[in-house]
Amino acid sequence: MTQQVEIGRGKTGRRAYALDEIGLVPSRRTRDPEEVSIAWQIDAYRFELPVVVAPMDSVVSPATAIEIGRLGGLAPLDLEGLWTRYEDPLPLLEECAGLEAEAATRRLQEIYNAPIKEELIGRRIEEIRASGVTTAVRLSPQRTVQYHKAVIDAGVDIFVIRGTTVSAEHVSGRAEPLNLKQFIYELDVPVIVGGCATYTAALHLMRTGAAGVLVGFGGGASHTTRNVLGVAVPMATAISDVAAARRDYLDESGGRYVHVIADGGMGTSGDIAKAIACGADAVMVGSPLARATEAPGHGHHWGSEAHHPDLPRGRRVRFGTVGTLEQILHGPSSVADGSMNLMGALKRTMASTGYSDIKEFQRVEVVVAPMQR
Repeated sequence: MTQQVEIGRGKTGRRAYALDEIGLVPSRRTRDPEEVSIAWQIDAYRFELPVVVAPMDSVVSPATAIEIGRLGGLAPLDLEGLWTRYEDPLPLLEECAGLEAEAATRRLQEIYNAPIKEELIGRRIEEIRASGVTTAVRLSPQRTVQYHKAVIDAGVDIFVIRGTTVSAEHVSGRAEPLNLKQFIYELDVPVIVGGCATYTAALHLMRTGAAGVLVGFGGGASHTTRNVLGVAVPMATAISDVAAARRDYLDESGGRYVHVIADGGMGTSGDIAKAIACGADAVMVGSPLARATEAPGHGHHWGSEAHHPDLPRGRRVRFGTVGTLEQILHGPSSVADGSMNLMGALKRTMASTGYSDIKEFQRVEVVVAPMQR
């Protein structure tokens, strides 16, 4: 039953739960971790890891996109980042990592003020494609109409349309908004869209023909969306609501399955396991992989919200480095805080609770168990 909480005489709100407020319950059966599969498939593309890397310059470059693909995941390149604004952004990425905290936001705004060069879009996509891994890129809804042709012409495999909030019914008096349903219908590649955080918004996005929906906004480690806009939805509840929309849309559409990808608010392997338990098919993470020695941010992490020209809603965060991408994803781990061997931990969680694959694991029992600090 939905629990309505009285905030005051004139306002009530639904009780929602964050990932660190729930726990997973072991069943009567356990398994050997080696017998657990964490693979998933979206459209014609199969991935051995349920990991989509957040399209942020501090984490994804053409080189790291290729390495993540080799390791079994998917890493969309941000086509509104430095890799399409500069021929060689490596010196600027190094500068971004070395900025003093109080000067970081202003300098990021200056660096990202350079125009996007359309010829670089094709060049970056071709660089990733040449490696043989699945190629994905990200654009915001505001830039999709302008640059999507260059993306498709370059031969991208998966198109990600990602913003703080993406709706199927955006209203604008300044310009014709992106018609998601028509846009997706006319493309020959699967499209992942988001974020959203409610049952209704997710259902509308699924009806546009999207292959996947991103769940969440304002919850990332480098975001300040909650402070700046007051917008935030606890991830356990958001994922569960969107998973319910997936179930109902499956019936409504006569069997069309839309993948749910939890986006943000997952800093440890335990968070990833709980997100999938709540109904996610995969997770989109940034900060855990920003700690990799290969990450372009050199141990620092920031997203597109951090350099918004008018209203920044993020910050550059220092995490330091803990190991290589392979060690963070596959181990071995040398720490006990859930920041390394993310996929090994997920397999062990599934084995400990008795489930053999992602879809089965979504049925695991969940309890409300606020973390003791």
